[in-house]
Amino acid sequence: MHIHRYERWWMTFGITMLVAFLALLAFAAVENSIVPPSGMQQIDPKLVARTPPFDHPGLRRLSDGSYEAYYVAQVFAFDPPLLVIPQDAKVTFYVTSTDVVHGFFIPGTAVNMMAVPGWVNTQTHVFRRAGEYLLICHEYCGIGHQSMFGKIEVTKR
Repeated sequence: MHIHRYERWWMTFGITMLVAFLALLAFAAVENSIVPPSGMQQIDPKLVARTPPFDHPGLRRLSDGSYEAYYVAQVFAFDPPLLVIPQDAKVTFYVTSTDVVHGFFIPGTAVNMMAVPGWVNTQTHVFRRAGEYLLICHEYCGIGHQSMFGKIEVTKR
């Protein structure tokens, strides 16, 4: 079988570019210490309601003055639906789901996570402004998706 000279050149160029791209990707991953998530906490989605601390979701104050907020996302609600947090408090959110993939997004902040059954996702945020923040599911989760929201009230100290 005869391959035309120009076709051979383009095949060589394409394969060379592919190898260069993969080498650059591997170099960037090693250089920036990018690794797949392996330290994520796992949870049995069928046992969330019986697994502490998700058996009593809500806000917990720690001894250093920071807070932990435990949320359970389920069709079509967040538990707890309302959270009251003091202004300038450091809050670490722990989020999981019992049924399907949900979004966990607080507009006006950097809090944006996925609530995935079997996994606990975490993110820390400091609320600098007092006021009401909406908590919305930004991942389509079924026919009642549009009514899946919660509220966070940040109160002045």
